[in-house]
Amino acid sequence: MAAISMDCAVRSQALSSSFASKPTEARAFSVRCSSLPRSTDGGAVGLVERPWKVADARLVLEDGSVWRAKSFGASGTQLGEVVFNTSLTGYQEILTDPSYAGQFVLMTNPHIGNTGVNSDDEESRQCFLAGLVIRSLSISTSNWRCTNTLGDYLAERNIMGIYDVDTRAITRRLRQDGSLIGVLSTDESKTDEELLEMSRTWDIVGVDLISGVSCKDPYEWVDKLDSQWEFSFSRREGEAFHVIAYDFGIKQNILRRLASYGCKITVVPSTWPASKTLKMKPDGVVFSNGPGDPSAVPYAVETVEEIIGKVPVFGICMGHQLLGQALGGKTFKMKFGHHGGNHPVRNLRSGSVEISAQNHNYAVDPASLPKGVEVTHVNLNDGSCAGLAFPQQKLMSLQYHPEASPGPHDSDLAFAEFLQLMRQEKQNP
Repeated sequence: MAAISMDCAVRSQALSSSFASKPTEARAFSVRCSSLPRSTDGGAVGLVERPWKVADARLVLEDGSVWRAKSFGASGTQLGEVVFNTSLTGYQEILTDPSYAGQFVLMTNPHIGNTGVNSDDEESRQCFLAGLVIRSLSISTSNWRCTNTLGDYLAERNIMGIYDVDTRAITRRLRQDGSLIGVLSTDESKTDEELLEMSRTWDIVGVDLISGVSCKDPYEWVDKLDSQWEFSFSRREGEAFHVIAYDFGIKQNILRRLASYGCKITVVPSTWPASKTLKMKPDGVVFSNGPGDPSAVPYAVETVEEIIGKVPVFGICMGHQLLGQALGGKTFKMKFGHHGGNHPVRNLRSGSVEISAQNHNYAVDPASLPKGVEVTHVNLNDGSCAGLAFPQQKLMSLQYHPEASPGPHDSDLAFAEFLQLMRQEKQNP
């Protein structure tokens, strides 16, 4: 496109005698104006590139809303369920929590990335979430443990992220309407209508997400970190317990806490037969956290059914939901779930209130549980079931994450309670 020009003549009028001693002469001058062709993003062709990043990504939700943002990490098009997390710290632990498989995690804390990332804070072997949505991406890192920036970290793991988006408004929408399916895309060739159609033809309910995050073969877990990570070392001299941990998406800090309490741990895949577990004669079994719909993994429920009552068991998050189903109860999908490190829970046995770390979209319906099952913990935000016990079957469970990574350490004593179950079983076989 050729430049457009025009000439403008401006004449000045004589000033009033009250402001000048004599009239000024008329003067004429020309102004030459030109315009340059525009690119698709509104920038002028031929000018120096803008020193700031412009919006190059869209988050399209199934309710029809379109949120323009700036991308970081990987590029492309990705589907996922959008959930919000209220934690103020620990974004790297959240990124590597397998329970977020298939989900876009929106952080309500507006400033993310200022501590960078490091290898010690990883909770699993990779990032399983679909993408990260934040308000402000830190332009620098300031932490002595930092080895990489958040943007480079996500790019290396092929995880999409967006920033400069109104996370407060999206959170309000999720609280009002519930969790929504969304499409995150940096592909400008796709129209908003095409992305909206993608979001409305995909669903996360009824999908087995556990098999995609579980280990493939059993292994003995060995902690590679030193003792500075142990905030409650409670091992007794001469006391050791062999624990089988089912990997439904297990976090490293669950294993680390069990080890610090004196447990030798064998991690097994989600499909590991109950018969093989019982042949190993463990002192206890842990059913771990994991992603998705517990009703979509009947094979895991069957495994739990065959193990409970034979050895002490401890269910965490997904494990808690599977225990509820194995006992004959029902689970249901919550409106927007619990995700964050600041959820209050009342321990009905002690009367104390624990601030807990939670990450789940499903819950156990306590009214559906059989007689003898005790609800031990209740979420104080909505009254949902947060813990179970069945002394006759030697089991206990928590809906939240007692390993607290990230999160407060109020619930760490749950591991000591599990040890007491195994100790009693040894003393009274």
